[in-house]
Amino acid sequence: MNNYATFKDLAETSVFITGGGSGIGASITEGFLSQGAKVTFVQRSDCDEFLDQVSSKYKHQPLFIKCDITNTNDLKDAISESIRINGGITVLINNAANDSRHTLDELTSEEWDQALNINLKPHFFSAQAVAPSMKAQGGGSIINITSIGSMQGFPDNPGYVASKGGLRMLTKSLAIDLSSENIRVNNIVPGYISTDMTKNSRNDSILYQERLDRMIIKRWGLTEDIVGAAIYLASNASSYVTGIDLVVDGGWVAKGL
Repeated sequence: MNNYATFKDLAETSVFITGGGSGIGASITEGFLSQGAKVTFVQRSDCDEFLDQVSSKYKHQPLFIKCDITNTNDLKDAISESIRINGGITVLINNAANDSRHTLDELTSEEWDQALNINLKPHFFSAQAVAPSMKAQGGGSIINITSIGSMQGFPDNPGYVASKGGLRMLTKSLAIDLSSENIRVNNIVPGYISTDMTKNSRNDSILYQERLDRMIIKRWGLTEDIVGAAIYLASNASSYVTGIDLVVDGGWVAKGL
């Protein structure tokens, strides 16, 4: 029987991306635009330069909504606006994150709350807000961007590691709770990717080499390396995939000695 899963034609699919104007998020935004999708992305800061780069390249111009995702009402309003303009959301990508590094002794109550309020809390409420739209369309895909820090311990960054670990397990919980609505929920787990968030490690020759030595594929990742995983998890090719951690890390997690 020829019933193989194939990549869904993502043209005209409505995609909502948090933190979609810079770093990994910008590459994901452009990746879905290149497939003909209708993309809404939110970001706390202006991103005029990125919008100028992509607005004339693809069939659809991205819809940018300036939004602080730590404000739940503003986040829900942005999702409602995207649904109103694009007629629903079938793919949600929770990418926005913050790595404000603080050691165990330094971490304050406010900084702990900030880590969870950016890296965990909004991802639940965005999923809650898009679920009715996905249900009305017969299903959808929610993709959370976690970190190898969600799977392994890393020093001097307890707030970030705890928040990403929480997101990893939230994904598995939501995969169960939303399964009856044909909504799949999965994680993409990046390793060391060349972004502003990792520039301190990249610019320190010792730290750079230590991280490179831990990888099986001997290079740091590019933001574009995450795009294929996102398209796969959004597409029909992953129709039997939910609740997983899709690790894109050059072999970091797999390596022993």
